[in-house]
Amino acid sequence: MALQDKYSELIEAAKSRGVDNLQVREQGNVLYIDGKADGGDVKDELWNIYNKIDPDFRAGDLVLNIDASAAAGTKAKVITESSNLNIRKGPGTDQPIIGKAPHGANVTVISKPNDQWSLIRTDSGDEGYVYTQYLEHA
Repeated sequence: MALQDKYSELIEAAKSRGVDNLQVREQGNVLYIDGKADGGDVKDELWNIYNKIDPDFRAGDLVLNIDASAAAGTKAKVITESSNLNIRKGPGTDQPIIGKAPHGANVTVISKPNDQWSLIRTDSGDEGYVYTQYLEHA
């Protein structure tokens, strides 16, 4: 099955939710979906569809790179014991770490797709998902 067929629901959702500059391409048996969303809820919805198609994101055949940096959000403080908080590409511990938020740092919460994960953005512009339990809302 072609990857664009496998992930057609995800591609259609990105189109219907108005993801700007949507780019879909296949390279090396991996489908890349890039674009800009006007809100974290759109990004969360796309990750939820992805998880429904590929439970626990195990296939490794999709890179979902949707930027929600334009989304407004609330401030929160990183409350890890002493270490940095991992920022992940998607809402799951199996997702790659794309950055770190220092202990005590303030971050912007863009959205919260579920009770475990929050989509955040650091002051330096890193955007990704973190465990909600390590955030304290201001």
